[in-house]
Amino acid sequence: MAGPHLQQPSFLLATLKADCVNKPFAQRCHDLETVIEELPAKELHGIFPWLVESIFGSLDGIIIGWNLRCLQGKTNPNEYSVALDFLDPSGPMMKLVYKLQAEEYRYDFPVSYLPGPVKASIQEQVLPECSLYHNKVQFPSSGGLGLNLALNPFEYYMFYFAISLITQKNSPVTHHVSPSNSAYFILVDTYLKCFLPTEGSVLPPPSSNPGGAIPSPTPRSPAVPFSSYGMHHTSLLKRHIAHQPSVNADPASQEIWRSETLLQIFVEMWLHHYSLEMYQKMQSPHVKLEVLHYRLSISSKHHGSPAQSSYQALHAYQESFKPTEEHVLVVRLLVKHLHAFSNSLKPEPLSPSAHSHTASPLEEFKRVVIPRFVQEKLYIFLQHCFGHWPLDASFRAVLEMWLSYLQPWRYAPEKPPQSTEPLPRSVSEKWATFIQENLLMYTKLFVGFLNRALRTDLVSPKNALMVFRVAKVFAQPNLAEMILKGEQLFLEPELVIPHRQHRLFMSPTLGGSFLSSRSPAVTDASFKVKSHVYSLEGQDFQYKQMFGTEVRNLVLKLAQLICQAQQTAKSISDHSAETMASQSFFSWFRFTPSDMNGSYTGNDLDEIGQDSIKKTDEYLEKALEYLCQIFKLSEAQLTQMMMKCGTAQDENGKKQLPDCIASENGLILTPLGRYQIINGLRRFEVQYQGDAELQPIRSYENAALVRLLFRFSSVLNERFADQMEVLCSREDFVGRLCRYHLTNPQLIQKIRYSPVVRDRTSQNWGPRISLRFLASYRTLISLLMIYFLASWFYIGPVGCTFIILTGYFLYAVIMTFFFEGWKPHEH
Repeated sequence: MAGPHLQQPSFLLATLKADCVNKPFAQRCHDLETVIEELPAKELHGIFPWLVESIFGSLDGIIIGWNLRCLQGKTNPNEYSVALDFLDPSGPMMKLVYKLQAEEYRYDFPVSYLPGPVKASIQEQVLPECSLYHNKVQFPSSGGLGLNLALNPFEYYMFYFAISLITQKNSPVTHHVSPSNSAYFILVDTYLKCFLPTEGSVLPPPSSNPGGAIPSPTPRSPAVPFSSYGMHHTSLLKRHIAHQPSVNADPASQEIWRSETLLQIFVEMWLHHYSLEMYQKMQSPHVKLEVLHYRLSISSKHHGSPAQSSYQALHAYQESFKPTEEHVLVVRLLVKHLHAFSNSLKPEPLSPSAHSHTASPLEEFKRVVIPRFVQEKLYIFLQHCFGHWPLDASFRAVLEMWLSYLQPWRYAPEKPPQSTEPLPRSVSEKWATFIQENLLMYTKLFVGFLNRALRTDLVSPKNALMVFRVAKVFAQPNLAEMILKGEQLFLEPELVIPHRQHRLFMSPTLGGSFLSSRSPAVTDASFKVKSHVYSLEGQDFQYKQMFGTEVRNLVLKLAQLICQAQQTAKSISDHSAETMASQSFFSWFRFTPSDMNGSYTGNDLDEIGQDSIKKTDEYLEKALEYLCQIFKLSEAQLTQMMMKCGTAQDENGKKQLPDCIASENGLILTPLGRYQIINGLRRFEVQYQGDAELQPIRSYENAALVRLLFRFSSVLNERFADQMEVLCSREDFVGRLCRYHLTNPQLIQKIRYSPVVRDRTSQNWGPRISLRFLASYRTLISLLMIYFLASWFYIGPVGCTFIILTGYFLYAVIMTFFFEGWKPHEH
């Protein structure tokens, strides 16, 4: 590219756009790196918005950009490595960001693409609590209707990077993509490690200036008058540099500014899709009733219902947002890193006065990063996922994110003691404060998980694994005791003046209550727990104790479902084993033909295999053991539950029918019966109940022989029907022998296993001859083997046939004396 310094921005932009079509990806990135190195910020300013959009895609999702979410090293190793190098914190793109940052350029970001609660509050001219939006909102210069945020280059770049996870949902995927191996996931991890380091400090930004410092954004006068709807906290950066005459005088201010900005953008773009005010309104029974009326009106297509406008008024505060599994995985990565970042805080000095003078901005940022920036929005995000995520195995991503947040000790720098015994590690008492200040994360979300688990199929290995994971985490030694202690602190009597107490409870994360353990507002542990609960759930919240009677009953229901699921898994395993045995090669040589009236006892879970069924049983057994540890369930209660599960089997070892109500139209399923069928707890034994001669031809039968023998039997039955009726009506031995061969009493007396009633008992099943058993391959092979063995003893076909008939007659005579109703050729 000759003479780059002489090119105008418009010509440069046109050239770069043409290169996107004509040049390969690696060459384009190399040319961009050259342009960024050689051109001044004044010329690069014009291409920066286009370049950001061409990398991360457009906000409306039409332009895909580099498609970082689907770019993986295994499928596209060259493009993968080039993209990561170009977007690295020390790569060409960030050098461009810092070069433009030094000139204090601003770029417009439309408010309409911000998360729903932020967009709604800004459009209503209410200033959001997050300092990220302060002094940035302005009307467009052309006088249009849209509002924009005036962002500096670093903010603009990170806004696009973070929101591309949300906007680029419909990217074309030509192969299976593992989210944790994508270029986007790796970049998130890289940016977190760079700007929120667990060791050392943030690396200074590269700069071509001799001074080497890039100024942080200066305060700007607001273009629109806003009223704040909360006591918003001031930025940590502003508190640390307010007394300094020059921004560049303190490198620590640069460090904390980029760290705080990055975290705020990630949290706002990924978590702030459900407002706290909207969440608290939705907890009201009155609002829930209005929402129910609205949904019923939609399902009934009564669009003129008054409930619709009421619900839409509430819905205006919050967009309908559905996070993807990839979105949740990225949030989990953020949570895990924030725990490691917060746990890397240096131990506090013994003297508080010494600490106040020596603590760096980054150290103070580590102390408040989770309670101030993440706790509230993550709680609302998880509540929405627990209540709206489908009841399938994809919920595992949400579950692991929740469990990662609940266990900050897993990301602590200290190493667990080496032990030869694989005993679970006890939770240290030093985490009691974290548990108390996040009590709802442990208790209310646990109740939410119980309600989900009670509605899922626990026979599925993936669902059983989720129950096992939650039970294992909460069964860690000393954790349940600390949660119980937190609940006791919350239930302590009020010791503060009511009107002052309510005012403090409404804003614990917005003032200085979490800034330091030396603050007077957090000296009382009970006050901190109450502050946490009331700030998230509102003053009218009715707390449901995790170790109370109501939740304990839910746990007992779950334990009973686990026992039932274990019984179901065992029956499936036994049925699968029997099926495999019956399909073996040697089963062809049985002398007794198979049951043509056999029922189908299969299940979709037959396809999961014996290994998966074994895993399911192991998961459920351990989960039940952990639940007993957590809630102190006695052996007597478990024995009683096992007995209830045992009564679900009758004397033959088969499961009872689903719960039904007998009516004049037959059996009608109850809601409990539907639940039992859906979860595989019980099922109907589906059997063929029609004429055995007319049932479909089986795979073990010869079709031509079945049709031929049916015609021959029909001719015999029509010709000798009266004679057979007379013989079977006799009361002597001849009559019993004829009934043994020519009738099937069980066909009339058979238990009906289907709720569909067809009165087949009124049909006339008189005496008749049935030769269909001779069409079975098993019967034919058995006869051929007998004739083959007889030939070894020099017995001809006629003699062998006479011996078979004689032996069968003697066998039939003996069976007639004992089992008149049993028919070997139709059983």
